[in-house]
Amino acid sequence: MLELTTAPAAAPASDDLIKDGTEQSFMQDVIEMSQTVPVIVDFWAPWCGPCKTLGPALEAAVTAAGGAVKMVKVNVDQNQGIAGQLQIQTVPTVYAFWEGKPVDGFQGAVPGSEIQAFVVRVAAMGGGVEDGGLADAVIAAQEMLAEGAAEDAAQTFAAVLEEEPANVGAYVGLVQSHLALNDLEQAEAILNGAPVEISQAPELESVHAQLELAKQAANAGPLDELKAAVDADADNHQARLELATALHAGGDAEAAVEQLLELFRRDRGWNDGAAKAQLFTVFDALPANDPVVLNGRRKLSSLIFA
Repeated sequence: MLELTTAPAAAPASDDLIKDGTEQSFMQDVIEMSQTVPVIVDFWAPWCGPCKTLGPALEAAVTAAGGAVKMVKVNVDQNQGIAGQLQIQTVPTVYAFWEGKPVDGFQGAVPGSEIQAFVVRVAAMGGGVEDGGLADAVIAAQEMLAEGAAEDAAQTFAAVLEEEPANVGAYVGLVQSHLALNDLEQAEAILNGAPVEISQAPELESVHAQLELAKQAANAGPLDELKAAVDADADNHQARLELATALHAGGDAEAAVEQLLELFRRDRGWNDGAAKAQLFTVFDALPANDPVVLNGRRKLSSLIFA
């Protein structure tokens, strides 16, 4: 599990960070306390299996946050009144309170990366996240994005940017989250609004290439028809370029590069060097050490200097 990095000397005692709540103490422990520091409330029950896993993981993340957030544990069997008032219908249910109101939450057991990201996201509302915590939050959000939880990842990246607007990793992640959600307009708006100090960062150039490819993918033609057109006429350059676009849109970057290399081999100057330009866009969108990039650049160099 990821751990949030904090200044150890500033961490309050765990007894103050995490406590058992009751209906009588809820107003003081949660509503009033959340006026100054975010409070996470874990609604659980002794008979609940997932609660036994979630509770300790949540406590560990809250403790690691070093006082940026607090936690109250509420046994729903013993506090049915408050559970009913908040419409708790299943356990575990977790709510975050800030300034007296519930502002975030989730139900059921979730992966450790999501727990960490949730705690940092909540702590950020109170402005109490250390730099190390932000770094861990970015890593956790990246894991969430890789697991397909794009909306949760976007919320976490956004929370990090509220604390550190020029955080390149969070900025890239937020754009990628919206690309994953197929919200290209929002992704472009975020990218265009990058702070000046990071606007030329290589990571942003890479995500810009990813956005460009996503736009192209939205207009990609039917793969089978494009393959047939190229098979029927190997010098149909437009069909081959569109075939490469469709292949990349389908997740086959390697095949897309091969088609673009073939187009470059046949007519490197066609359409103002469209094949070479598209190859560089594909390369920029991938990690520099990706085998598709390394092999593609090597083959392109061989064609250029042949």
